[in-house]
Amino acid sequence: MQTFTVIFLTALALATATKLWLGVRHLRHVRRHRDRVPAEFESEVGLDAHHRAADYSCAKTRLALISTGFECAVILILTFGGGLQLLHDVTALWFAPGVARGVALIVLLAAVMAVIDLPFGWYRAFGIEQRFGFNKMTPALFIADALKHAALAAALGIPLIACILWVMEKTGGAWWLYAWLIWVAFNLLILAVYPTWIAPLFNKFMPLDDPQLKERIERLLQKCGFRVQGLMVMDGSRRSSHGNAYFTGFGKTKRIVFFDTLLARLAPPEIEAVLAHELGHFKLKHVAKRMAWIFGASLAFLWLLAQLMSQHWFYSGLNVQLPSTAMALILFFIVVPQFIFLLQPVTSFYSRKHEFEADNYAAQHASRVDLISALVKLYKDNAATLTPDPLHSAFYDTHPPATLRIARLKPITSHELPITNHQSRITGHL
Repeated sequence: MQTFTVIFLTALALATATKLWLGVRHLRHVRRHRDRVPAEFESEVGLDAHHRAADYSCAKTRLALISTGFECAVILILTFGGGLQLLHDVTALWFAPGVARGVALIVLLAAVMAVIDLPFGWYRAFGIEQRFGFNKMTPALFIADALKHAALAAALGIPLIACILWVMEKTGGAWWLYAWLIWVAFNLLILAVYPTWIAPLFNKFMPLDDPQLKERIERLLQKCGFRVQGLMVMDGSRRSSHGNAYFTGFGKTKRIVFFDTLLARLAPPEIEAVLAHELGHFKLKHVAKRMAWIFGASLAFLWLLAQLMSQHWFYSGLNVQLPSTAMALILFFIVVPQFIFLLQPVTSFYSRKHEFEADNYAAQHASRVDLISALVKLYKDNAATLTPDPLHSAFYDTHPPATLRIARLKPITSHELPITNHQSRITGHL
């Protein structure tokens, strides 16, 4: 057995075992705390709602555990089971060596993976989400969405893949730099066209028609020195009862989007506080920082791929006998996640830090009490568990645990009111 084979199998086993261990820890922790609402939430969250959130979290975690084991099996089948070599042999019957064959190989693999993932998506929507009262999709809408996503991926992805493969084959040793420039330009283009060309393919967007709420929001935007093209309401209730708000686009295409479910649940002051949080992400340049981090990491990874793709052991160690640029790209995206998984707590910590900063910004430009009230409602309505396992949360959660987040937002002066009973896309959710 080759050295790289042993190294990869060790990394795969470690990543998979860690994911399974974290999932089991989370299940046990949530079950252990299922019958008692945390003291900080006793006056706002009833025991029935706490039970529902715990059961919802456990159901999602059990599916994640099955998905993790299945993903590991698929990786082994694709590599040491000869799956990738089989797909390569199939595309070799259709195309001569070159960019066209490479594109065909990647598209064929993507289609196979989409079919494999379909049952998980179906169960997620019509099993878990349906059972807990969140799913609003019909089977017809689910299938229509899947077909739209496939068509969109083909329309945008195939030209991009062809361009990247051509650059890899034709531009010499510096191809990784040219490929990176193409990747950056593509992402910026998607950011620009998403609000007006892509998002409307899946949802309907209408201008916010509540005059009082619109006036309140416009005052907040003016106060924060922020300009947007429009205030839009999205028909999120067509697919799910989950609620949220987000920014999309950049430059002149920036717009604020509210889920109709969010507007139905929160009072105007709470909506203002939620928006102030999202404004905080932009004013504190969190979106730009995340993009810079992603672009910087992608440049480093492309350089690393350039070093690996000329090494015979990189292919033979994964049971691929006929190297190609497309195969190198595929193997790289299979291998790298296994080696960097243990770094995930770092990126999660970075994201949670931004959430705390955005909360602090919101507390300075809107009502701290209204933000707390909105968060409690969203945690409750979205059945977000209030008692996640700390280690599981450290690995996966991009948002701080509810208890810690609200503790930091609690009124700090005696004259402030107590809590009353009145969250990837392109940017982070609340």
